[in-house]
Amino acid sequence: MLITPIATTAPEGQAILARLADRFQLADSRVQEIVGEILDAVRKRGDAALVEYTRKFDAPDFHPDQLRVSPEELAAAYGLVDQEFMEALQLAIDRIRSFHEREKEESWIVTEENGTITGRLVQPVDVAGLYVPGGQGGKTPLVSSVLMNGLPAGIAGVERRVMMTPPGADGAVNPALLVAAQEIGIDEIYKAGSAWAIAALAFGTQSVPKVDVIVGPGNQFVTEAKRQVSGRVRIDMIAGPSEVLIVADQTANPAYIAADMLAQAEHDPQALAMLATTSEKVAAQVVAELDQQLAALSRQEIARTSLAERGVILIAEDLTEAMAIANRIAAEHLELMIDAPFQWLPKIRHAGAIFLGAHTPESAGDYMAGPNHVLPTMGTARFSSALGVETFIKKSSVISYSAEALRAHGDQIQQLANLEGLTAHARSVALRLGK
Repeated sequence: MLITPIATTAPEGQAILARLADRFQLADSRVQEIVGEILDAVRKRGDAALVEYTRKFDAPDFHPDQLRVSPEELAAAYGLVDQEFMEALQLAIDRIRSFHEREKEESWIVTEENGTITGRLVQPVDVAGLYVPGGQGGKTPLVSSVLMNGLPAGIAGVERRVMMTPPGADGAVNPALLVAAQEIGIDEIYKAGSAWAIAALAFGTQSVPKVDVIVGPGNQFVTEAKRQVSGRVRIDMIAGPSEVLIVADQTANPAYIAADMLAQAEHDPQALAMLATTSEKVAAQVVAELDQQLAALSRQEIARTSLAERGVILIAEDLTEAMAIANRIAAEHLELMIDAPFQWLPKIRHAGAIFLGAHTPESAGDYMAGPNHVLPTMGTARFSSALGVETFIKKSSVISYSAEALRAHGDQIQQLANLEGLTAHARSVALRLGK
């Protein structure tokens, strides 16, 4: 049996819940050390370090003049993809763009009768860095990552979007990635991966521009590199292994549940597939379905390891407890396979994305629904949100006082400044008031 269902009332069930609620974890000290060395090398040696790392880990015969994807490579990519791909790509672009257009914020100004003017100026960053993993050496191009990162940046108004992705062993980038990037207006693409790509974006090199924001998924080295450069640049989030929590009652289809748990488990041996159900019968049927469906997967060994080592099936007493569990775990993906899921939606306070009903698999959100699939993991949905247009904007306060307005507030400003011992602050007001 891949997973043994456990009642939440049992000591073991309580221990599992405690572990899941406290699952935030940074990279180990050795990874932190390696990444620090990589960042330092790229900061000091720029393109030379990028080429060196790329030769060592990705493309043995890589040359400096291959670093940026050429116009010829971009044009040729269109001849290497089929019409079915183009149709699916365009539908995904339209839906993701339509959703994120609603996220745009406007600047605003408030003017008071005495001449006080306050407001907020909303502006995009100048340059955004978009990291796209290689996907098994380019064999499984992560087109969705291009769209989910690139489209919100474009909608925010970022003028320069720079994409980094590792080349295959032949020094090329999968044409599907190049076409997807061009279809959303990105043509500045560099061939570099892992922590050295993040370093290039954070510090800049002779070829790669320094950016203001870095977004995109990756392995533990990418994540750790983003963590270490955070503060120098904005990052989308510190992401852990992908995860799903399915809340199910007696009406749920066990085959659907198992399929969605496997869809999560095939990502990575560290992926976290969880089920909280009010039905012991459903739990038992899901276990049987997992065994049966696993055999048909192309990544069956990855999924098997993930389920056996990290998979969780909990038996909750009722849906009220199941919702409490969902809020405590604060999962990246939360599926409500229950009767009348919209009635329970107001009970959910913490989740990256919420999928309602039996016909809403997580994969719909990953590719086509429209909302962003870059989501908080490791319980950070308690305070973090999905990547969106706001990731690429910054907000400046606007303040203007007339002489009348300063007179109206001057005494109170001086009082508070003097209370804090900041007499120069108080004097800067007093001088203007002729005191």
